Amino acid sequence: MAESTPQNWHDVDHYLAETLVGHDPALEAALAAQRDAGMPEIEVAPVAGKLLNLLVRISGAERVLEIGTLGGYSTIWMARAVGERGRVTTIEAESSNAAVARASIDAAGVGDRVDIRIGRAADVLPTLVGGFDLVFIDADKESNTIYLDWAAKLGHPGTVVIVDNIGRNGDVADASSADPMVVGTRAGLRMLADDPRFDATALQTVGLKGWDGVALAVVV
Repeated sequence: MAESTPQNWHDVDHYLAETLVGHDPALEAALAAQRDAGMPEIEVAPVAGKLLNLLVRISGAERVLEIGTLGGYSTIWMARAVGERGRVTTIEAESSNAAVARASIDAAGVGDRVDIRIGRAADVLPTLVGGFDLVFIDADKESNTIYLDWAAKLGHPGTVVIVDNIGRNGDVADASSADPMVVGTRAGLRMLADDPRFDATALQTVGLKGWDGVALAVVV
């Protein structure tokens, strides 16, 4: 039996990606452009990108909101899933990141489905028109409660809400942690538990991105 080690998590993720995701020139080019621009390697793993794509399709979402564009990798996955009539609105705080994402999204052939809004998400969210069918939150963890509040306001009953990076290498279970990202993550999870607008669960994960997790909720 294989040991549960970071290297083995990494190897299994590669196996699953090779088996179930495969190679995609547009997505790989988006990652290369992100690396060339010196962005941090904090995009979702390929298997998670495929999961986002499937969740959009399973939910029938045609209007998707993404908070945290980075280089556009996850954006491309979701833009493919919404179909020709669908739209993805994605928010990116850094204009340089948004420019790289724009080029990669256009090169992937889904540029007409993606609206990139540049600015702090807390400032951009109040300017959006509601009715989103799925919201993917993958930005600064300290603001998770702000983003969840807007996910509920801009969604509708049945809107799917996905919050990435909730595991924090296991530190999410440490109530004494002073790490702002852990504190923000815990506050977001508590909000999902207590706020009557949500019904939610969460899963811890291991893989290419280490020990982490994802929360999944529906607006009720």
